[in-house]
Amino acid sequence: MPVNRNALIRYKTIDKCLQNRYRKWTLDDLIEACSDALYEYEGIDKGVSKRTVQGDIQIMRSDKLGYNAPIIVVDKRYYTYEEPTYSITNIPLTDQDLSMLTDAVAFMKQFKGFSHFKELDGMVQKLEDHIYSQKTATKPVIDFEKNDNLKGLEYLDTLYQAIIKKQVLKITYQSFKARKANRFEFHPYLLKEFRNRWFLIGVREGTVGIMNLALDRIEGIEPSELWFKEEEGFDAEIYFKNAIGVSVSPTAKVEEVLLYVNYQHAPYVLTKPLHHSQELIEKDHYGITIALQVQHNFELEKAILGFGEGVKVLAPEKLRRKIKERINANIDLYNTEITERGLRAAGQKLKHKGYAVLNHLYSQREIKQLGSLLHKKIGEDLKNGSGVFRQLLLEHPTLIKVIMNRNLTRLIKHIDPNAFLVKATFFSKAPNQLPHQAWHQMNNLSIDTLSKSIDVSKTISDDWVGRVFCVRIHLDDVKEDNAQQLVLAGSHKKRFTKEEIDLLSNNSNPYTLDLYSGTALVTSALLLTRFSIASAPKRRRVLHLEFSSKHLPKELQWTEQMKF
Repeated sequence: MPVNRNALIRYKTIDKCLQNRYRKWTLDDLIEACSDALYEYEGIDKGVSKRTVQGDIQIMRSDKLGYNAPIIVVDKRYYTYEEPTYSITNIPLTDQDLSMLTDAVAFMKQFKGFSHFKELDGMVQKLEDHIYSQKTATKPVIDFEKNDNLKGLEYLDTLYQAIIKKQVLKITYQSFKARKANRFEFHPYLLKEFRNRWFLIGVREGTVGIMNLALDRIEGIEPSELWFKEEEGFDAEIYFKNAIGVSVSPTAKVEEVLLYVNYQHAPYVLTKPLHHSQELIEKDHYGITIALQVQHNFELEKAILGFGEGVKVLAPEKLRRKIKERINANIDLYNTEITERGLRAAGQKLKHKGYAVLNHLYSQREIKQLGSLLHKKIGEDLKNGSGVFRQLLLEHPTLIKVIMNRNLTRLIKHIDPNAFLVKATFFSKAPNQLPHQAWHQMNNLSIDTLSKSIDVSKTISDDWVGRVFCVRIHLDDVKEDNAQQLVLAGSHKKRFTKEEIDLLSNNSNPYTLDLYSGTALVTSALLLTRFSIASAPKRRRVLHLEFSSKHLPKELQWTEQMKF
């Protein structure tokens, strides 16, 4: 039975209404909904008769179109589906439908192999497989790559319609680097898929040049009243010709990229070229050398790194250096990984000996970033001062996110789950004052008194001070001719007098600690420490942090208490 377009619109409208179980639908409600739908989609404003909608319901209930819709009437007035999950869009294909689709597939397969119809190959196979599984009631034998959870797919049809209708859009967009979403008007030209991720190509209003927007970063789309502008000379095939992926720079030059691929990975590169410009330069039993004529972009780097140890960049030097940096940074991630066993060992050593050293707590990339931020924020103050910057995080609280990386946060929580930060100081030079070069304990805690009559040293007990622990993060290596840190293991049980310190230090062998860039020295506040300076170093950058979970008596308060 042929179905005209108006009838199909009514069937789909009735189906949509009856799926909405939050509302009770009378016959008049369905008539009104069908009338509105016909006006919206076809411009028909004469409405729909009661007899027409009643006939539509009977056809949907029947087997004439294969719907067999379980439409019932509740309380002799309200229409609904007896099965809550039913919809005419979910019905299986009929034998007649399958037969027609089989004929359509057979027709499209005639064009397989022609250059103009290469895009149909995957679609024909997918359709053929679906028909086969429907006919035989078996599972599909072809599984296409898909990501149903990918964000932004709901905008595909809206963007497609805007492109073909040449409509400007107001897009709310937040890139991965942006702190908040931005709203702007955009002239869309092309939808492009790359590695199962969709991108919108076009021009942002008020800017010059083509740009791409990832659909999974789009937060909203609205129509704009602006007049659509064509980008003169834009041709997608030419625009993406010299690039892998979607990142194209109009000013970047096309370079010859030489890659050496070992014999294990060579078949994969030869059978699936990285780029259409790929050319085999040399081949031997060790591997192959290929050349690409492409721009240097992020996708090129990802493609090379995806082969791991199987590919080496021979040229150009800039790309070769960039890949080496990224590989070293990746290795650094593994080297800076702290295991649960390592945390337990550090906690036990801190408890029994009063100190623990954790190498590679920070990656070199993090150290570089931290050093750059410190120089940017307090470089001038350090240059004009003594090389010591106190109350660092009170002055620059944004630094805490960089300093408290995942490793340090795990370490602090392992030592004391309730700990909070009570002091942060940055040293750009080795301490050369006499108190630091003699054996001492950390008695100068950052505590404010609410009354001048209070003696902090007497108010705070040894046990209480022992709950404070310090973390010294070294941004530079401590060399033999540089300032060295010495500790007396086990001296953290109590506060000593000057005489006791002299007696203990003269009769004990100190530990000289090897401290490197990215290393953290964790000590109890009562541990006896000192600095030995063989020469005057130009630079020794150290972040000194103190933590405690002990709240002070009412008469006292922490000067720099902060959560992290």
